[in-house]
Amino acid sequence: MPLTDQYAADPQFPGLGPDFADPVKAADFPQTVLRFRHQEAAQQIGLDALGDTEWIAHFGRFSPLPKNMKTPLALRYHGHQFRQYNADLGDGRGFLFAQIRDYQGRLMDLGTKGSGRTPWSRAGDGRLTLKGAVREVLAAQMLAALGVPTSRVLSVIETGESLMRGDEPSPTRSAVLVRLSHSHIRFGSFQRLAMLGKKENMKTLLDHCLDHYMADLLPLSNAERPAAFLARTAQLNAQMTARWIAAGFVHGVLNTDNMNINGESFDYGPWRFLPHYEPGFTAAYFDHQGLFAFGRQGEAVSWNLARLGEALSLLAPVEDLQEAHKDFAQTYAKALPEAFIHRLGLVPQGQEQNQAFLRTILAGLKETKTPYEGFFFDWFCADSARAQTRPRLGAYQHSAFDAFKAALKTYTPDRPERLDHAYFNREDPFSLEIETVEAIWDPIAKADDWAAFHGALEGISTLRSAYNLSHSSI
Repeated sequence: MPLTDQYAADPQFPGLGPDFADPVKAADFPQTVLRFRHQEAAQQIGLDALGDTEWIAHFGRFSPLPKNMKTPLALRYHGHQFRQYNADLGDGRGFLFAQIRDYQGRLMDLGTKGSGRTPWSRAGDGRLTLKGAVREVLAAQMLAALGVPTSRVLSVIETGESLMRGDEPSPTRSAVLVRLSHSHIRFGSFQRLAMLGKKENMKTLLDHCLDHYMADLLPLSNAERPAAFLARTAQLNAQMTARWIAAGFVHGVLNTDNMNINGESFDYGPWRFLPHYEPGFTAAYFDHQGLFAFGRQGEAVSWNLARLGEALSLLAPVEDLQEAHKDFAQTYAKALPEAFIHRLGLVPQGQEQNQAFLRTILAGLKETKTPYEGFFFDWFCADSARAQTRPRLGAYQHSAFDAFKAALKTYTPDRPERLDHAYFNREDPFSLEIETVEAIWDPIAKADDWAAFHGALEGISTLRSAYNLSHSSI
């Protein structure tokens, strides 16, 4: 089998025991057509040498990978959904398929979406629409390009079924997706154990998390570990949320079962990228109260972390956990302005100055409704001359941007040689607003034409290369 030396199977989750997941079988699909494979991600885990036939065998038919999990596992968890507790949850249309160490030695999960029914499917069919798979590829690629921690889509295979969905034209095409993530352990994984009063199993899960994701916390005593784990999870999720805001990203459904302990974006639902700054913007048509609106995402993530803290009170004093929860607000207050400053290609200053600078940015964006992505593109590395030649010049001449332009002079460009990239010679940046996403999907739906999809991936790759945000310190 053509696996590279990089391939390092390390199936750790099955060792936790039978109370954490259920063994399941993948659906037998009538068709398997490879639509997307993330070759760069595959290289990082030693799977890049697989031919398409072998790829489909593993990620469409789910033949086990060598020395890896013999049986897929549907993970068990509970969660707050729109702040209402739901104990009838778990992996309903996916499973953990394999675990592999990447080139950095990190334990990575290969989890599925649309792979068939499980004991947790409830009334669902266990399937994923092809459009949903395409949307997740686009979202994950765009967020990664903008320096946001995220799971990645490793594979999309069309599966030849017709699905009925109430929220999109039906019947619609089906797919199975394989996601690469630095764990699939959710806040809801701990909530379930707390609700059931399973103290020893919660300690087992906590130790597993520290062993494989936060090893620097292992020297702590058993009494200290829960609060330290919550503090670390709060810090990671604060940084992720700050970068969402700077990216103009709206997750859509921030339930506790959609939150990853490692602060990675995943479980993409009705996500959107903002056309312009609008704190009340919602991505989910069913979010009638705006609970997960763009400007409330920090509040939502903090609320979810408080629920994780409540679950961990099975192992530690409430006071210690409440103190650990404060790390979210402290980290977020620092990370949010820094995320904007890094997106603008600038070197951060002190926290108070950065926060004041952010206020000038948001004031200008709110008053003028300047295209969100266009603003960062035009002012990258404080290049005022470029901004004066962009189509959005009229907005920047508004008095609402005067304070921003004055404050900008106090910041130093970070790696200004990035402006030499041909991307910055364009009039407009690449963006993924809903109209663009629909224009990508429409030819696929009508004529099986994937040119716009591949063009978008190339556009995202160019954006990623130009901004080079992966080297940011946050």
